[in-house]
Amino acid sequence: MSKNIEETQYLEMAGRIIDAGNIETGRNGVTRCLYGEKMEFSLENNALPLLTSKKVAWRTCLRELLWFISGSTSNHDLQKKKVKIWDGNSTREFLDSRNLHHLEEGDLGPVYGHQWRHFNAPYTRHDADYAGQGTDQLQTVIDQLKNDRQSRRIILCAWNPAQLDEMALPPCHAFVQFHVSENSKLICCLYQRSGDVGLGVPFNIASYAFLTHLLAHHTGLKAHKLIHFIGNAHVYETHVEALKEQLMNPTTVFPTLNIVSPRKDNIEDYVEEDFVVVGYTGGKVVKMDMVA
Repeated sequence: MSKNIEETQYLEMAGRIIDAGNIETGRNGVTRCLYGEKMEFSLENNALPLLTSKKVAWRTCLRELLWFISGSTSNHDLQKKKVKIWDGNSTREFLDSRNLHHLEEGDLGPVYGHQWRHFNAPYTRHDADYAGQGTDQLQTVIDQLKNDRQSRRIILCAWNPAQLDEMALPPCHAFVQFHVSENSKLICCLYQRSGDVGLGVPFNIASYAFLTHLLAHHTGLKAHKLIHFIGNAHVYETHVEALKEQLMNPTTVFPTLNIVSPRKDNIEDYVEEDFVVVGYTGGKVVKMDMVA
């Protein structure tokens, strides 16, 4: 019997998809999928929803988030941090399959970082200077959380139809809305158009929990809740057996997150060492191959 009720949401969703999901054949293989799934995770008392039924590589997840925040679109920057999760989408072969012949290998085009910090700025290459170009959505969110907390327009959107064809991979976690309750509690509502339940979704949960905690710390709020909607929640056929194994694993309570640095001037000034995860051992490693 699971000890972690919130993690049970994820495990039950995975089980439903395996048992009753619709079979689809897409661009990268056969999946079983359900539509319109929802989960909620408390962030109160510094809780950090890292799955415990398997080991989640949270440092990799955090490094990717800080890469988004920096505005970088270069896989080379991730590789310097020993992060390999974008390798399959940045090869010469993959870029050419997207008709991105003009991009050098490792350049992912105007993906998350570009849209978060320079939305819709004309894109040339990963190392161009985009200062002052486009809309800095992330800074706008920060300004609203400081000065207009009751707004229903505190939104961060990575889905830009005008530039989708320039991206190595169109964004999966596409739309985020933040709400602040009257007692200064920060709520994150994430809409994910496409969720790889075996590999991607555990990372997405952790990433937006990290982001919500960081934004709360940076703007003087208290992290309260992550609400996660998934449009197409799917399990790749190649992940089914590994997920069945994971469903049998025990769970424990989630760890906590301490952001140990004082509030910094700019959101991009925070570094990996500012984030201390307490009480996470994770479960055993459950291996699933990345599907590009």
